[in-house]
Amino acid sequence: MKVSGKHYRTIWLKPDDSQVVQVIDQLALPHDFKVTNLVDVSDVCTAIKNMTVRGAGLIGASAAYGMYLAALHAPDRDFNNTLQLAAASLKATRPTAANLAWAVDRVLAAMNTGLTSDEKRSLAKATAVAIADEDAEYCQRLGEHGKALIAAIANTKPGETVNILTHCNAGWLAFVDFGSATAPIYAAHDAGIPVHVWVDETRPRNQGASLTAWELGQHGVPHTLIADNAGGHLMQHGMVDMVITGTDRVTRCGDVANKIGTYLKALAARDNDIPMYVALPSSTFDFTLTDGVAGIPIEERGAEEVRFMTGKNSCGAVESVQICPDSTPARNWGFDVTPARLITKLICERGVCDANETAIAALFPKETSHDHATR
Repeated sequence: MKVSGKHYRTIWLKPDDSQVVQVIDQLALPHDFKVTNLVDVSDVCTAIKNMTVRGAGLIGASAAYGMYLAALHAPDRDFNNTLQLAAASLKATRPTAANLAWAVDRVLAAMNTGLTSDEKRSLAKATAVAIADEDAEYCQRLGEHGKALIAAIANTKPGETVNILTHCNAGWLAFVDFGSATAPIYAAHDAGIPVHVWVDETRPRNQGASLTAWELGQHGVPHTLIADNAGGHLMQHGMVDMVITGTDRVTRCGDVANKIGTYLKALAARDNDIPMYVALPSSTFDFTLTDGVAGIPIEERGAEEVRFMTGKNSCGAVESVQICPDSTPARNWGFDVTPARLITKLICERGVCDANETAIAALFPKETSHDHATR
């Protein structure tokens, strides 16, 4: 996507030094646009953990590049053991997103086909690049599938705007390019379909306000920032035509883990007969799980994210302020699980399907086969 008219992905190899991975620093947004260099696997682990990079697809791509950097620096005499330690460190950074472990394991599997350390390093690089390229391609494809859903709503209200509610940031900043929830929105906007996005702030880290609003503005998509708890009110008053969110892990039966608060949006959408769509590339499926509530690990982050907020003050400086009494404790679950029964459709690069095991298996017959899914 474009930033001030220039195309960027969220992660790439430095053009003049392929041993350096460069990323957009999402901690600086929306008030500053910065590119950060990652030079070893510890840099990547830190970037994932502190959310310099975040979002399901980008976490996966970052982990893949992290394995490449680990391979670059691994000594020949202890190559395989060093890579296993790097893999464990990366997988431990954030537990909920399925893309992370999937990407790490894919790079390891590719390297296992190499005979020498140098061959393994080349395979790690090629696989990381392929994962990033596929993420962008799949998001673009799912955008076209989702665009058809938006167009269908537009056809029912000629000349009027399609109002879309989203939650958190499942935009191109959360992937390598295009995004998941935003890909259909960008595709529809670019095709001339009038769309408007309700962007909820997404406490506690405010990824809606800081990231989704920023990237929609860069692309010229009409949008309005709202408080997290306003979504149900808008639905009751006919101001939302559809909800589209992303996801960090989806079970083989269609349960969805996404940013905390998604479940509440889904309940409100169901109560108001508003379609609830979840967009994802296939790398976000976890075909080994059948029960999302019981089986998906939910990350709990530090309490300071709830107790403090960061923003620009009246002097233009960015600072953090405490919003609760000094002695108030806090808990900070990063995700919740929306049961499949509340989801209208899943949108992925292979098409649109119901959120149930039969429909998912029809799109992914090999991946959902017993031998493959339990391997």
